[in-house]
Amino acid sequence: MESKVKHLMYVPFTGLGLYGGFRGKRWLRNRVKIFCQFVVPSLLSQSSQNFIIWVSWRHEDRNLEEVQSLKTYLETLFGRERVVFTYSGVCFWDDKHPDDVARLRLINAIHGSTGALLNILGECDEVLMTIQPSDDCYSLRSVEQIQKYFHELPDIQALGFKQGYVMDYTTLTVAEWNPNTTPPFFTIRFKKDVFSNPLSHVEYTGPYKSHEYIGDKLKLGLFEERGFLVGTHGENISTVFTHPFRGKILEGQEKEETLKAFGLNQTPPLKLKISLRKALMRKLPHGWQRKLRYWFGERMYAKIYEFIRS
Repeated sequence: MESKVKHLMYVPFTGLGLYGGFRGKRWLRNRVKIFCQFVVPSLLSQSSQNFIIWVSWRHEDRNLEEVQSLKTYLETLFGRERVVFTYSGVCFWDDKHPDDVARLRLINAIHGSTGALLNILGECDEVLMTIQPSDDCYSLRSVEQIQKYFHELPDIQALGFKQGYVMDYTTLTVAEWNPNTTPPFFTIRFKKDVFSNPLSHVEYTGPYKSHEYIGDKLKLGLFEERGFLVGTHGENISTVFTHPFRGKILEGQEKEETLKAFGLNQTPPLKLKISLRKALMRKLPHGWQRKLRYWFGERMYAKIYEFIRS
């Protein structure tokens, strides 16, 4: 008897990394705009619409106008039966925290999300969980291919893409993206009872403390073709268009065909409102920007977090 499978496109919107995973209302409005302008058209253009959009938030974000407006917008486009929002944090390992804290946060996040997820999943045997960053895109046949290959390769536990593209959303410049580690664009296959049990979920995945290690415990398959597009826009912490992973810049018909392959050929350049502080920060070399974010973001936030815990 063939297994019944449900496919989640998982969007971790807030709660991950520096600053408690939330950098203010302006940042949130900009992030929602990026998601709606680039990611949503790509999802709408997928050759298979057999998926559910799962967006996770922190508990304190539940009643924000921006959050509820986005939920209504997505439900209008995809249908209420294909959209679920959860409010217990990020449901994968956050390596910005010590291991014991990260593990507990992950278990609590999964536990807090289970009720809403089980309601929308309904009857099924397996769950596919695809990491769908809120500012990056998949090529239009990705969902179809992922489901097809999991069906044909029953022993594979995770599938990902080796390479992709990078795009400056503010100029629509596109280039090849050639990472030397496993990129954060992968799908994990779970049995439903393992997926919905926090302890079993964490035990099954390893846990993988960063996307580079997803294949350490899970049997990983990798697509050779370029199946993802990394979005850069000035709101990123570590990813910039001039990153060493960037390869050949695409021009002419090659660029146009690539944009079509991601459903972005009709998308205009991104325009964001930014603060004076951020405008000044962007005038500094990127290395200095990262150092300042590290010292005034990660280090100082970690000290405050440790003080509160003690």
